Amino acid sequence: MYNINVNLPPLKNADVNGKTVFLRADIDIPLSEIRNPKSEIRNIEDDTRLKAALPTIEYLLQQNCKIIIGGHLRRPKGIDKKLSLEPVALWLCHKLKIKNEKLKIKLGDFDAWQLADNILIVENLRFYPGEEKNDREFSKNLASLAQIYVNDAFAMSHRNHASIVGITHFLPHFAGFHLQKEVETLSHVMENPKRPLVVIVGGKKIETKLPLVEKMHKVADYVLVGGKIAEESKALVNVQHEKITGKKAVLLVADAIPDGSDITDKDAENFLQIISLAKTIIWNGSMGIIENEKLMGESTRKIALGIIKSGAYSVVGGGDTVEFLNKLGVLDKFSFASTGGGAMLAFLSGEKLPGIEALLQ
Repeated sequence: MYNINVNLPPLKNADVNGKTVFLRADIDIPLSEIRNPKSEIRNIEDDTRLKAALPTIEYLLQQNCKIIIGGHLRRPKGIDKKLSLEPVALWLCHKLKIKNEKLKIKLGDFDAWQLADNILIVENLRFYPGEEKNDREFSKNLASLAQIYVNDAFAMSHRNHASIVGITHFLPHFAGFHLQKEVETLSHVMENPKRPLVVIVGGKKIETKLPLVEKMHKVADYVLVGGKIAEESKALVNVQHEKITGKKAVLLVADAIPDGSDITDKDAENFLQIISLAKTIIWNGSMGIIENEKLMGESTRKIALGIIKSGAYSVVGGGDTVEFLNKLGVLDKFSFASTGGGAMLAFLSGEKLPGIEALLQ
């Protein structure tokens, strides 16, 4: 586990004035399946991650930098026009009030969108096999585009990819403002939380969520488990009966309603009673289905409103959960929204993140 005094190289200490900066941003955002018939561009459904990058972008522009933004969208198998970063380019043009938008150019060996003379976006980095392989030559090619590297993509910092790790071998490297804030906030909430500390874990992926349940069973006061992972009874029973020196959390596992779309009303009420006692709450993952309006249960909404009502210091993460809260119009009621799903889980579970380790080298 990193501590709040971890010596990440801060962007404000970097001599970036007038230089070309490669900014690794988190632009893996949800897009609608419905296309705009006039432009054939998919719409952005949730821009939380894009907004998180704006303070770093605006600071670099104030420093007269040329910014080359790199990132990815989903998991394409080769080049896939449906996963182009053109919607991100248009979003940035709108936010930064840039008129000369979406000019497609070649930038070295890469396709890119030139928004203005001083700001460009490299096309989806996962179109190139060297990205996920952390290929040295691919990393070197990325580095050749700039003089400084800044990582502001916390949500990708658990990946050992070229634009996260490999590029740092070739350029002076620094942490962007959002990455720094993520590390400080998540470290603080683990090291010195106001108690009772309540951790709520939901969602589907037991392989990523179980380490968090195991870790929090040792440090939290209550661990509440719902969603699909609550069905993993054998693994959760093992956690519950694990021999731990000192105090261990109360672990409550919810039952699902018959169609599996939500937890029971009784369990939701039990969870809400515990949430009302909390001083610090960490939440990652929904209690049931939230993507399908016809099947969607009410418990995730009730849990969200209960957390807000509790007045506790609240940290929420997980892409689907954050998107749901944004649509509900309550995301800004939480104390901190992490852009990380897997990265947040890995960080809170005590794992070292390759992207952060690379910055520390």
